[in-house]
Amino acid sequence: MLQKAVRFHEIGGPEVLRYEDVEVGAPGPGEVRIRHVAVGLNFADTYFRTGYYPVKPTCGIGVEASGVIEEVGEGVAGFAPGDRITYTGSPLGAYSTARVMPAGSLIKLPETIAFETAAAMTMRGLTSSYLLRRICPTLKAGDTVLLHAAAGGVGLIVSQWAKLLGLNVIGTVSTDAKAEIARAHGCDHVIRYDHEDVPTRVREITDGQGVAVVYDSVGATTFQGSLNSLKRRGMLVCVGTASGPIPPIDALQLAIKGSLYVTRPALADYIADPAERAELAGELFSHVAAGRIKIEVNQRYALEDAVQAHRDLEARKTTGSSIFVI
Repeated sequence: MLQKAVRFHEIGGPEVLRYEDVEVGAPGPGEVRIRHVAVGLNFADTYFRTGYYPVKPTCGIGVEASGVIEEVGEGVAGFAPGDRITYTGSPLGAYSTARVMPAGSLIKLPETIAFETAAAMTMRGLTSSYLLRRICPTLKAGDTVLLHAAAGGVGLIVSQWAKLLGLNVIGTVSTDAKAEIARAHGCDHVIRYDHEDVPTRVREITDGQGVAVVYDSVGATTFQGSLNSLKRRGMLVCVGTASGPIPPIDALQLAIKGSLYVTRPALADYIADPAERAELAGELFSHVAAGRIKIEVNQRYALEDAVQAHRDLEARKTTGSSIFVI
């Protein structure tokens, strides 16, 4: 069955992405064939394209999509043709109109969640879920956290969820427009990192104490400032490297700066257990269906416009979530 997919045959900039015909066959044992309705666009996709995350030279791209199961292979339990599903994770290949993939990667999608919403939030929402519900279980109502890229897809979900937990949120952004978006989604304070010193402002806001946790998806350019924003025994969560990899960590500096903690988590390790994945997804879906967390789909692209989508993403022209509509 001939379908369309975006693939790349060499690493490089957005221009290496190709919109191609691909053959999608029948699912094998333990697999399903899915017809996509919407596909998520994530900054992590650029890591594969540039070779920061090594993959095969000829490869599909994309880790997140929603759609409908068309056919199930032998031995698949719990899923049937016609089921609405969403997913995030390997194998790559979500930038496609249809695909075959392992049934074990799928999450059933409630009727209360639209396909576009699911594609915009499955990766970002599950990331937000484990960041707030698993990484630092000692966080409590009244604690203050620092959230970099507060107007991004993960940032908007984390800030809303953090407010549900009673946390105070300081967000960093690059423009006044993004500052307004961040405030509208729960940030109590917003710092323009392009012309304000983040650690200084954090100390001013927290009466010199610093924050309990920093969620840093930016990486190289924010790492030192993030450490300097933490209170004694605070935790830096390095959840992304949009500006490049973080530098080597000097363990002694963690002691000097207040017995700090640093972690570099990966979503895959928090959704590998089907029971834990179901628990995190269930809480996420419940908040979204009830309107307690709103998913902002602010950019929509056609699949054949993947090159432009990646250019916009890397130029930080996007806010909230971005998706491809099939």
